Amino acid sequence: MQLPSVRQLKYFISAARIGSFAGAAAENHIAQPSLSEQIGILEHNLEVSLFTRTSRGLRLTDAGRQLLPLAENSLSSIRDFAEWSRRLRSVEVGVVSFGTFSSAHLFLLTDLIRAFRSLHPNVRINTTGLNSSEVADSVRSGALEAGLVQLPVDDRDLEVSPAVFTDQVVYISKDPLPRPEGMRISDMQGRPLILAESSWALSDPLRISLLERSQRAGIRLEPVIEVEFGTHAARLAAEGLGDAFASFHVVRSLLEERELHWAPLDPPYFERHAFITKKGGSISPATSEFIRITHRVIQELESLSPLIPPAL
Repeated sequence: MQLPSVRQLKYFISAARIGSFAGAAAENHIAQPSLSEQIGILEHNLEVSLFTRTSRGLRLTDAGRQLLPLAENSLSSIRDFAEWSRRLRSVEVGVVSFGTFSSAHLFLLTDLIRAFRSLHPNVRINTTGLNSSEVADSVRSGALEAGLVQLPVDDRDLEVSPAVFTDQVVYISKDPLPRPEGMRISDMQGRPLILAESSWALSDPLRISLLERSQRAGIRLEPVIEVEFGTHAARLAAEGLGDAFASFHVVRSLLEERELHWAPLDPPYFERHAFITKKGGSISPATSEFIRITHRVIQELESLSPLIPPAL
């Protein structure tokens, strides 16, 4: 049996309510023969008669009376479906599925979520603050729709945008620095250093860069303290327990609050971040809108930095 079309159900409901094919045709802005034809096709496909003609117009048969509430409920469900689709496309409902690097909650996510919720209060937000490689794996597997990660990243099966956000690593000390305009590797020799990423010492990009710089300069840098997080290293520096390295935006509030001495590295060390999505995958309207607002919040964030941006 061929299923009824939405048009056939709509014409049937109109005719049942108005009591004539002519009135139903006028209501639906079509010619009466066209409406009568569609109802005839509906009766043929269902193998039942839906109307009988009387001197007062159309009258529903028993089958027609049974079909009417089913047809009305079906049309109502279809309208609900269409409205749901419209609301989803206009970001009135839905779920944001987005991953970020672990320190994003310290300076980016609060402002970002606040900005998004002010525009789309009925959309759920699911952000996962893993490290960049885990976010890449989650996007690759489809567990997340998109993410903002620190480069470089394993880009297998991923679409990686150009860099959208750049942070700089700064040198932090409770004491005045010999070169506040930029600390060279030679300026660090003999100073008590606190290094973060203790679990990733052999693969941490910053540690690798410091090692390469010290080897070229013919000096040796030995940390007096090693910890897991850059924010912890910065707080230890604020206590005068040594000098630390950290991303500027991650520790910006601490630098201001504790009036710490800080300087960019010379040459500067940049941390670039980009959006990733699954190659060939789709992104929901909610996540797409979240990415759009992320762009805006990042621009506002970078305007707060006194550091010189990297050359393009």
